[in-house]
Amino acid sequence: MKSGVHTAQRHDSALKHVTGQALYIDDMPEPAGTLHAALVLSPIAHGRLRKVAVPPSPGVVAVLDARDIPGKNDVAPVGSDEPLFATDRVFYAGQPLAMVVAATLDAARHAADRATIEIDAEPAILDIESALAAKAYVQAPQTLLRGDPDSALKSSPHCLSAEFTVGGQEHFYLEGQIAFALPGEDGDIVVHTSTQHPTEVQHICARLLGCDFNRITAVVRRLGGGFGGKESNASWVAGAAALAANHTGKPVKLRLPREVDMVATGKRHPFLYRYTVGFDGAGRVLALDAMLAADAGWSLDLTPGVVARALTHTDNAYWIPHFRAVGYACRTHKQSNTAFRGFGGPQGVVVMEDALDRIAHRLGRDPVEVRTLNFYDGEGDETPFGQKVEGNLLPRVWAAVKHEADWARRRAEIDAFNKTSPVLKRGLGLFPVKFGISFNIPHMNQAGALVHVYSDGSIRLNHGGTEMGQGLFIKVAQVVAEVFKVDIGRIRPSATSTAEVPNTSPTAASTGSDLNGWAAFEAANTIKKRMIAFAAEHFGAAESEIEFADNTVRIAKPGSNRVVSFNELAKLCYLGRVSLSSTGYYKTPKIHWDGVKMKGRPFFYFSFGAAAAEVAIDTLTGESRVLRADLVQDCGTSLNPAVDLGQIEGAFVQGQGWLTSEELWWDKEGRLRTVGPSTYKIPGSRDAPAIFNVRMLDNAPNTEATIFRSKAVGEPPLLLATAVWNALKDAIAATGDGKTAVRLDAPATPERILAAIDKLKG
Repeated sequence: MKSGVHTAQRHDSALKHVTGQALYIDDMPEPAGTLHAALVLSPIAHGRLRKVAVPPSPGVVAVLDARDIPGKNDVAPVGSDEPLFATDRVFYAGQPLAMVVAATLDAARHAADRATIEIDAEPAILDIESALAAKAYVQAPQTLLRGDPDSALKSSPHCLSAEFTVGGQEHFYLEGQIAFALPGEDGDIVVHTSTQHPTEVQHICARLLGCDFNRITAVVRRLGGGFGGKESNASWVAGAAALAANHTGKPVKLRLPREVDMVATGKRHPFLYRYTVGFDGAGRVLALDAMLAADAGWSLDLTPGVVARALTHTDNAYWIPHFRAVGYACRTHKQSNTAFRGFGGPQGVVVMEDALDRIAHRLGRDPVEVRTLNFYDGEGDETPFGQKVEGNLLPRVWAAVKHEADWARRRAEIDAFNKTSPVLKRGLGLFPVKFGISFNIPHMNQAGALVHVYSDGSIRLNHGGTEMGQGLFIKVAQVVAEVFKVDIGRIRPSATSTAEVPNTSPTAASTGSDLNGWAAFEAANTIKKRMIAFAAEHFGAAESEIEFADNTVRIAKPGSNRVVSFNELAKLCYLGRVSLSSTGYYKTPKIHWDGVKMKGRPFFYFSFGAAAAEVAIDTLTGESRVLRADLVQDCGTSLNPAVDLGQIEGAFVQGQGWLTSEELWWDKEGRLRTVGPSTYKIPGSRDAPAIFNVRMLDNAPNTEATIFRSKAVGEPPLLLATAVWNALKDAIAATGDGKTAVRLDAPATPERILAAIDKLKG
């Protein structure tokens, strides 16, 4: 049996993906009478809503707005007061005002486009600076504090202050937001939804309709990508479809075209940073006082968790004795920003990266040496929020990436190149990461699973995680295969459904395998124990003499060596009236968190990684290229090395896009103008590093009791792309005297690279 854990197995839908046979929601057969919906959106960023009118049009069945919601007009994932449809006020350009339901998709969209909208425009806050000046926040500022940073800064031999910004990022999942709601008897509705959080879809639909949760069943077979953008945004899309199905009594599909999707849904949070850092003559950091201001958009959404994670990752890989980081969640009249792969972590770690580069330039020291000097270097080191840094693999990943990148030789080679090349400049960047794994909110760290063994030995697996292309289904199936010691082909993962596993947590925070893997293990192991007990009694053996291996069960009692197939034993158990079905449940141990004091153990464990990147820039045009990247990622003992390798590669390139090319742009009226691939540049195949060396750290099982000692892999590698940002600053620095620090706001577009060069020379 070679298909259990720690083996490279292809994605369960791999062949269907590449042949086009994988069914997504828009591929589902439509029952007779299916209706289609389209949204009417606000063209104004902020104002008083006077009128929305859709003229009569062929094929239109209904026009729904806030007055047609039988329950509560609120789709907030946390908190409240985030209406599905605006009532008297609008708060961003793209906010849904109404929905047209028609016999055909064309008829619905045509009618929505012809809507008459009257809004009395009011002044809008469109950037973080303006929000800070107005003290416009979606929540009170959060502070993470250790020691006495004010006194430490005053007594530090050296201090410096700086400011920079990073932009947001569009999720750009291949499958847009979509939901298909099918009404049943007595008000029941089945919602096929492209969501990372089926239970939240269930709850939002029930809230809008004013019914119990048990009336709504959310079903997800697969998503065409999510990246956090389908954690909360998918819920209101599904809620709108359910509202229309409930109103009309007909199946209703709501699918957002790319432009509408980008205009109506939230992004990664942009951040503005201001900080002061104190340090000694060797470059050792003594104190940090930082402000992290996030653009939350118009409403709360998931901003509290994003800002909290940014604060708890501001230290990244570095010991800072005196520490203060204050997080501001700024309210602007833009799309409500939301979860995105890394969930604030990427926005947190860049603070110390910028500070350490500036320290190195101020002291004339090697930035690599300055980083190494400041590492957490002992098992007893505590983060500013009070969690011990245990199982510290920073020294290992750091040494490994420096060796594999041939750092010393290439550093000398690039320095020599830059001295003789007036136009093209090359740069090198190194970056380490310490990333915490678990949801910030402790109660979300739980999962359930349901396993059936049928009498022919085939196995059905269901759990609360969603498959969005990341390979969760195959990894959890490998766990079940390992328990029963059967081939992976005997296991059939089924669509995630709130009717089978209730009260699910979102598939997010890199916890999919950790949570659902353990839940599936518990379910399968319960059945296995029953089968062992039956086999021992049936064959007259001790339970310790029953062994599962290679699709068989061996009865290894003295004087006998009988072997039956797993299928045979399943049939015997059925005939012996043994239950072959079980639920499984898991909750993450050890974690606790005080969100007011910002203290506790929010993470079960840390994942570590390091990356080296080489870039080239054209100093005349600002164009840049990533020439090479070397990555070493700690995955514990990987459940599936093939899947995890793909996750590392994809995450890095997505992070590279955030830091280099993916620029969101709003006009002066607050209307998003980058609304498709023609105006918004995600990385393409030629943007990936030409030389791309990726490996997982060997012989590094998780010190915590995760499922088969594996570690999460979804988010941490995205942060490794920070090495590209560091490398770009290194290349820009080569245009100056080599002693002056570089301010490079992200994304590092050609315009920003040229501006950084001009400022350096000026």
